[in-house]
Parts: sequence; C-alpha cells; structure tokens
Amino acid sequence: MIRETPMPQAACPTQAHALRSLARIAVRAVAPRSCALLLAALAVFPAAAAPPALVTEEAMVASPQAGQFIYVRNKRPAGLTGFAADRTLVFVHGATYPASTAFDLELGGLSWMEFIAGQGFDVYLLDLPGYGSATRPAAMDQPAAANPPLETTAEAVRDYAAVVDWVLARRHLDRLDVMGWSWGTTIAGGFAAEHPDKVNRLVLYAPVWLSHATPPTGDAAKLGAYRTVTREAAMARWMNGVPEDKKADLIPPGWFDQWQAATWASDPKAAAADPPALRAPNGVIQDIRGYYMSGKATYDPSRITAPTLLVQAEWDHDTPPYMAQALFGLLSAAKWKQYDLIGEGTHTVVMEKNRMQLFRSVQHFLEQPDPR
Repeated sequence: MIRETPMPQAACPTQAHALRSLARIAVRAVAPRSCALLLAALAVFPAAAAPPALVTEEAMVASPQAGQFIYVRNKRPAGLTGFAADRTLVFVHGATYPASTAFDLELGGLSWMEFIAGQGFDVYLLDLPGYGSATRPAAMDQPAAANPPLETTAEAVRDYAAVVDWVLARRHLDRLDVMGWSWGTTIAGGFAAEHPDKVNRLVLYAPVWLSHATPPTGDAAKLGAYRTVTREAAMARWMNGVPEDKKADLIPPGWFDQWQAATWASDPKAAAADPPALRAPNGVIQDIRGYYMSGKATYDPSRITAPTLLVQAEWDHDTPPYMAQALFGLLSAAKWKQYDLIGEGTHTVVMEKNRMQLFRSVQHFLEQPDPR
C-alpha cells in the first residue's frame, strides 16, 4: 500500500529514516517550500512558472547479498503519471558517504535531486549496504579487524543492478539514465558495460580510473571490514589541493556543518565514538588498491555503448583530471561522449559555491538531443 501525506505549506522535509520492509513505502507530497527554494528555482523555471510540488517515496530493495537491503529514495513532480527512459535516473554514491545526505541534501533550499526532479524527471538515489539508511552487515558491529573488507565493487554493481531492475519493473521501462559519483562511477560504469541494453545515458561525476599512486605495503596495507572517518578528517580531505587563498569562500557558510551533521547522523554508532566517527565499508579501498592503483580496472569502458558524460572540477584531488581524460579515450563504443571540467571546485563540488555549474552541465547532457 502507498500512503500519501501532504506536507504543511510552510514545512520543509527532513532527512528520512529507512523503512525496514519491502512492503512499506512512505510517500510525501512536498509542497512549495521556502522563499530560498523559490529564489533558487528562478534560474531553472520560466519566470511565469512556479517550481512544481514534488513527491518523495522511500523503499528498501532486497540486495543480492543475503539479509541485506538497499535504501532507495525517489523524487518526482506531483501528478507525474507518464514515465520515460530519458526522464528516469538512478544515482549511486561514492566510497565513504551515502547518497541520501549529499545528492538530496537541501543547501540554500535546494538539493541536486530536487533540481533534476524539477525538470520533470523521475529521480532515484540509493544507499548501498553499510551506508546511510541501508542495512548494515553484522560485521560492522564487530571490531573492524575481525572481518574482511565489506561491499566490494562487484557486490555494489550487483546491488545497483537490483535497484535498476526494481525501477524498470515499477515504471514499465526497458532502460533509464545511470549516474555515479566517485567510486560510484565504477559501479555505474560497470553496470553500463555489463548491461548496455538497460542504459539510456551515462553520467560519471568525478570518475575513478587508473591511478598514478602505488598501493601501500606492510602494516599500512592491512584492511578490516570498515574504516572510521572523523569530522576533521573529512574537512581535510575536502580541502586537499585547494589553493590557500580560495579555501575561505569555497563552501558557503553553514553548508559543511549541515552536511556533516546529516551524514554522521545516518550512522547509528557515529555519535558514540570518541571523537564521533562515521563507519564506511572497506571493499572499495581493497578494490582501489588491487585494481586502480595496480594498473587494472574493474570494468571495460569499451563495452559501454550509451552516450556518456564525464564531469568534474579542477581541484579534484581524489580523482584528478588525468583519470577522466584517460578514461575518455577508452569509451570507444559510446554513441557519443562529452567531458566537462568545472573551475574552482573539488571532488565535492556538488556542495560548493559552483555547484550550479555541475547541475546545469549534467542537466544539459541529459536533455540535449543526440548530436548525430
């Protein structure tokens, strides 16, 4: 059964809690929110049109991994009844942080997910097992060293495929748009290479590819089931590679705090650590070292046939531009391809002052006609 609950006119939605049953799907009809959202939308919608009310649905989709469930959130315009491959998109997150607290985090009154849904899209995000609002394997409640790394790229590709198949079935489609961020680009790219018939267009935001770095050895190479990340470590990683004179105004006031609070709150054990720390599965680290730092990849880009966009920012220290530029040349079977580089941004430009450049770049790619 689907339940619809109108939001009060002045209310803004909060980060949702995961449902723990496939049979329970909560739906919210989101009324036009704040003046901030209306002002942000003026750049998106014609002057005479108000931003559409959005509907939010949440579900837990069974993972191919026994006992695990993937958290899925859907946003679309209220009243949308016709669904199409070129207006349906599924987004997957990166190595450390969930999609639910980045792709759909309202900053300045607007999230990227809402921006895309506001263009008439049926948009989905997912949190993989061990992240955000998904279920967590039992090994995450044990000491990290007691178990091997969790949620490998191969497992993540199968999890992503399960969500895509769920969306295709519920919308009676045979293909849709696929998008990943960071490690999520190896998931989205791997899915697109394995299932080219199910991909309409592919977006790789801050793509991972073969690294110039070398994998660690000795004690530094030891990996447990998961790792922990503090607020200070997250900020240091974010600012890595940013010129000193550009750091102060890179992130609008309050945005880092808002993101950090929402993300750490998604881990039920983060607050109990001293200092508070977020847990993140280590399968990705194992694969980055064993593949991308060792001259190998987890998928073959020459098998991707969908039109493909590679987009990132110039100060991306996690996945430097040389990675995307090398990958671009290997997309030999893509119907057409595009590479966009955004100035004055990092790996996390999605939550920085220049994020609208990212939003518009991706939106233009999704909506433009085939060039040939």
